[in-house]
Amino acid sequence: MSNSHKIPVVSKEMLVPFILITSLFALWGFANDITNPMVSAFKKILELNNTQASWVQAAFYGGYFTMALPAAFIVKKYSYKVGIIAGLILYATGALLFYPAAAFENYFFFLAALYILTFGLAFLETTANPYIMSMGSEKTATQRLNLAQAFNPLGALTGLFVAQTFILGALQSDDVDANGNGIYETLTGTAKAAVKTSDLMVIRNPYVGLGLLVIVMLVIISFVKMPEKKESENSSGMIASIKRIFKNERFVGGVIAQMFYVGAQIMCWTYIYQYAENLGINNKDAVYYAYMALGVFLAGRFIFTFLLKYIDSGKLLMILSFGAIAFTLGTIFIHGMGGLYSLVLVSFCMSLMFPTIYGIALHGLGEDAKPASAFLVMAIVGGAFMPILQGLIMDLGGKGYDDIRILGVPEVNFSFVLPMIGFMVVALYGFRTYKNAKTT
Repeated sequence: MSNSHKIPVVSKEMLVPFILITSLFALWGFANDITNPMVSAFKKILELNNTQASWVQAAFYGGYFTMALPAAFIVKKYSYKVGIIAGLILYATGALLFYPAAAFENYFFFLAALYILTFGLAFLETTANPYIMSMGSEKTATQRLNLAQAFNPLGALTGLFVAQTFILGALQSDDVDANGNGIYETLTGTAKAAVKTSDLMVIRNPYVGLGLLVIVMLVIISFVKMPEKKESENSSGMIASIKRIFKNERFVGGVIAQMFYVGAQIMCWTYIYQYAENLGINNKDAVYYAYMALGVFLAGRFIFTFLLKYIDSGKLLMILSFGAIAFTLGTIFIHGMGGLYSLVLVSFCMSLMFPTIYGIALHGLGEDAKPASAFLVMAIVGGAFMPILQGLIMDLGGKGYDDIRILGVPEVNFSFVLPMIGFMVVALYGFRTYKNAKTT
């Protein structure tokens, strides 16, 4: 660790591929954070309960679980570049499917479009993460991945801006009267149908634009040379690699920690809108707090990537997990705006977790990193089912967010006990990693 800062994080010959692949991190960050507010938007437009609306995240993150392993097979058989091109094709297809989904006004069509879109994201993440790590010395691999991942929240911030400006700010179903009561619920059948049609088109347009942008990236990357290390001639097959990696305790622990981390992250970023709404803040204005969360997340990513030069990655992961637990407790038990600001600050502690868990879990795996990467991407499924569990907690007393009290707090506050459990799992993984590093 002490000599890692003397080794270049990215070599000159890999600079152009590094920049292009890093841009993909921003692209899937955009998809993540334009989608998070859609849980609340679909709930209002289609008059769903919290559990039904949470299926947006189930479809989105379920696609990762479905396609990560097939992506690893393709990357191992062909190349990183082939995996990236396949990912961009699927990404663009899913985004463009929002056009017919809006025309049919069918919730399940939208879910199917998101599901296919994340087939593409699964390919990109399964490919891009290990490819970035391979673009130089193994000693600087975790730093290099954290640097690339730092551009993910830039894409996420752009996604939030688009969500606020072009979607949430334009939805008629979110309009209220002078007394702050929703107008949409009081409309007649014909008027409500017209608003529904208009609002679904508002949701459609940014995704279609995104699909066209992804096609542009596809064309650029298709014509750029993407060098990569060749596998040795005695490279083993996929099944043998999988058997080996599941004998590696650090890798298996990383998959479990990643599943709980991603679930915690998605819950904190998805339900910040519901938490704010319970304080009387509408969705459009709640985006400002999501901006704050991503702002401190981005700042934390750069700060902690720098600190990785001097602090063991497992130790830093453990410290940040304890910080996230403390802020989550504030989210649950501090009433009013203090609780909302605690929820924002959780993101500062989350900033380093995903790439650091990823880097620790893949460290020293060599050619086995390709299939191992697939299982770490499959662990993103935590973002699919954990928000549904949180939605079920919020539905305990009805569709509202303060229907019942649990431990003296509204159910929306109490529901953040689930992310807190996730951070406890990550803290344990960081502790075990740090402990093992000290004894070797």
